[in-house]
Amino acid sequence: MEIQTLNPTTPRQRQCIEAFLKRNGLRFDDMHYYAAITDDDGEMIAGGGLKGNVIKCVAVDDAHKGEAIANTLISHLIAHANEEGHSNVMLFTKPKNRQLFESLSFRLLAEAPEAVLMETGIGGINNMVEQLKKIKEEGEVCKENNQECKKEEKTNLNITTPQHLNPSTPQPLTTTTPLRGVVVMNCNPFTLGHRYLIEQAAKQVERLFVMVVREDCSLFAYAERKAMVEQGVAHLKNVTVIDGSEYAISQATFPTYFLKRLDDAADTQMLLDLDLFRRHIAPALGTTVRFVGTEPTDQLTRRYNQLMHEVLADVREIVRLEKEGNAVSASRVRKAMEQGDMSTIRQLVPPTTLPYIIAHLATQALQAELDTTPKPGLVDKDNNGAHRDMDYALMQRSIDTLHPYFVKLALLGCADALPTHTSIRDVGIEAEKAMLSATNGVNTHKGALFSMGLAVVAAAHEENTDSLQATIKALAASFPDTNGTHGSKAKLLSKGTTAIKGALDNAREGYEMLFAEWLPFYIERRKERDAYTLHKTLLRIMCDLDDTNVIYRTDLATAEKVKQEARALLDNFSKTALKDMDRHYTTRNISPGGAADMLSLTIFIGSIQT
Repeated sequence: MEIQTLNPTTPRQRQCIEAFLKRNGLRFDDMHYYAAITDDDGEMIAGGGLKGNVIKCVAVDDAHKGEAIANTLISHLIAHANEEGHSNVMLFTKPKNRQLFESLSFRLLAEAPEAVLMETGIGGINNMVEQLKKIKEEGEVCKENNQECKKEEKTNLNITTPQHLNPSTPQPLTTTTPLRGVVVMNCNPFTLGHRYLIEQAAKQVERLFVMVVREDCSLFAYAERKAMVEQGVAHLKNVTVIDGSEYAISQATFPTYFLKRLDDAADTQMLLDLDLFRRHIAPALGTTVRFVGTEPTDQLTRRYNQLMHEVLADVREIVRLEKEGNAVSASRVRKAMEQGDMSTIRQLVPPTTLPYIIAHLATQALQAELDTTPKPGLVDKDNNGAHRDMDYALMQRSIDTLHPYFVKLALLGCADALPTHTSIRDVGIEAEKAMLSATNGVNTHKGALFSMGLAVVAAAHEENTDSLQATIKALAASFPDTNGTHGSKAKLLSKGTTAIKGALDNAREGYEMLFAEWLPFYIERRKERDAYTLHKTLLRIMCDLDDTNVIYRTDLATAEKVKQEARALLDNFSKTALKDMDRHYTTRNISPGGAADMLSLTIFIGSIQT
């Protein structure tokens, strides 16, 4: 017998794995690695796979059980996971297999009627438990030593009445019942509803821990979501925001290959998650109360709340905060982001969340420009246009790299006073360095970083978007004239004519053409649900803009011809003609990069002003 490695992403090898698993009553599940043990005839008699540090799809043919094959296979998978940098390894399996894996050094983490979660290796959940205990101890030290902390906590010593009474009505807490509670939330993004739930829960316990779901399959990254929560509850002195558990069991992490009925998957996943919380997280923090919000719409969340009441001893539901008759929810905020409805967003989130939303809208605008395909002479999903040093993947990497700096710029803009040129410049320089590092020195978004950066700061500073243009002007006025940019070089190439305006000139004028012409054009196309809204808006911008990128790569005459060709195509638009323009511009080294930057900016302004 020997161990062979199969690639689950290769169609033929995946078919072999699927056939073997089916023979053993299992289904295929997402894996990046699979090890198979074959007999002398080359037939697979045992196999198991990995997804990260999770062992999956382990099976041994009935005829070979009891031959220690499972031991050999599991040892191989653990060693391979260790080689990939994982010090501890987990697996989900049927309850009847628990004893087998315990004999292979696995320890139980959580169990449900249809599945168990086990792990082996160094650290693991014990490390997490120790970290949580330290957080608990730090809170106790604060209580004992900090008089201000003592005073603050005494004002909040409330608990609720028993569960059969109104869970939203706090009752006095006696000194003999020092309750600690937990709220676990995703916050994608953090809303007024989340803040309300935490505020109400904090009134009912001596100390409240808020655990932010760590898994990064949300619109907002984990670090952003945690930061939003920390800033949003900073006024609550008995609330501690803690890292989310790396052991959170979700639809994305829980495998279903061994369940007889897929209908059991959701309940099994939730029961494992709750059992893990009950066994490890709650005792480490010394908490006895779990708080949740009532769920009026989502059936899965409502079922989770129901199971929570069955599994945990003290679960308290806080009636959800409503605005205009509807529960305040993160999904409503995300929908408003898609619709460019900033007025609704401002009604649903605290001010501390707005910078993160504004930064995301800026990033989404850059993404929308990149994804617009076809584009004349520009990088898109189809080709690299007139660029030899850029492609779609590189541009994508650049956008991802710039996103955290848009967050920093938005946070700057939230101050009472407009940020100084120096503070904006410093973030911009830091962002540009990160961009060039990510792109191996290729200038992918320097122009977009400048224009979008100013707009992000202005949008974060101005609650009234009618003042946005004036704020951009004020910010741009503090920037000195530039040297060495495409704009400054284009002016030299055009023999110093004052008719040519660079990026800084347009910013100092508050992007007059954008607000007067391009934005209304873009909004009107959106209202009409035109499938080519972005393509046509790009052409509309090309009709007017002195594109210094075009001048720099070619000459002034070509730049004027580009304006005329854009107008002609816009007047008689077709996708075929746009593709022809793309081929023509690629051949002639024409890239309207300035127009692409203004398209991104138009999309962004549209997302906060519509």
